[in-house]
Amino acid sequence: MRYLLAMVLGAAAALAATLTISAPLANFVVGLFAFESPDEVSNLEDVVFMGTNLVALLIGWTIGWAVGGNLDEDDEAV
Repeated sequence: MRYLLAMVLGAAAALAATLTISAPLANFVVGLFAFESPDEVSNLEDVVFMGTNLVALLIGWTIGWAVGGNLDEDDEAV
């Protein structure tokens, strides 16, 4: 149960981040710097976008792991 809950919450958190904060954050970070080529803009935007999604995935996974662990402990006590 712990693994399933961690995977579901991790995927849900990554999806939520993709739909809400990743693109605006990437655009904000790119706006802070001056670039010499469009490739540099694209590379930084990609890194920030994917990094934000990775952090959200890890946060969701951790929350799912903790909640799933508490549910597993309750099942063993019965």
